[in-house]
Amino acid sequence: MDTQLDIVFAALADPTRRSILMMLLEDDMAVTDVAEPFEISLAAISKHLTILTNAGLISQEKRGRVKWCKLEPAALRPASVWMQSFGQFGEMDLDAFEQFLSHTLDADHAGT
Repeated sequence: MDTQLDIVFAALADPTRRSILMMLLEDDMAVTDVAEPFEISLAAISKHLTILTNAGLISQEKRGRVKWCKLEPAALRPASVWMQSFGQFGEMDLDAFEQFLSHTLDADHAGT
């Protein structure tokens, strides 16, 4: 479980991937449509989509010649449960939570 949680949080750590997830909240999208608003190559978008897929946050399906992306919101449930266990972080204290995570991740990376 911890390994999967690590994979999900690593996927969520990138702002491009978070933006992609926000886009997919509205509807399934073709890969080319996902790539459109970003000023990076289609290959770079494909790498981001692979990371999101490996984390279980999205699924990809080929329909004809087009590859479609779909949000898999259930994959966020373990991360949400983990974050809710930090009850001392209220809605108005998200900055403190972000600092806590940053400190924790920095400490974890320093040890490797």
